[in-house]
Amino acid sequence: MSRYTGPKARVNRRLGTLIYESGGAVRAMERRDNPPGMHTRPRRPSNYGMALREKQKIKHYYGLGEQQLRRYFDITTRKTGDTGVMLLLLCERRLDNVVRRAGFTRTRPQARQGIVHGHFQVNGIKVTKPSYLLRPGDVITVRRRENLLGLYRGLSDSSATQPMDWVTFDSDTLRATVQGLPAKEDISLPVDANMVVEFLSR
Repeated sequence: MSRYTGPKARVNRRLGTLIYESGGAVRAMERRDNPPGMHTRPRRPSNYGMALREKQKIKHYYGLGEQQLRRYFDITTRKTGDTGVMLLLLCERRLDNVVRRAGFTRTRPQARQGIVHGHFQVNGIKVTKPSYLLRPGDVITVRRRENLLGLYRGLSDSSATQPMDWVTFDSDTLRATVQGLPAKEDISLPVDANMVVEFLSR
């Protein structure tokens, strides 16, 4: 899932959650929130089907591939605590997620594209990996180029910010500072993580 290029509205409707935030996908979800395809009667999915759907939510929302998700899962299983929560907290620390939630961009794919193209710096150093895990004290800034500053000022003015207690964002200077690590309350994706853990443990 390094880069999903298919119809985003179909994913939103299939998973029943606003995973992709682009204007067209949002409008399509508002018009028809039922799953895509022909329907005779609604059927209750199996336990396997429900777990697979929850896993797909995480992969699409954070832009993860299967191997990347399993690598995160392996990391969290070696630690003590709630594996499902720790898995999501690890995803929340990704650079592309923080760039989106802080208010630099309108969507996560937009954040990923900007990072890959070298538009952002962490602690003054250009970072081109959307999966970069942020730590307390890290500072995210836009590279000092007029065209980039103008672009992200416009995007930040029109983006719907998702406030985070562990990250502060200054829209005037386009500077986000990581104050600490995310907590369970900071997870932005409504998903049954324990079901995903059981699925990945098979």
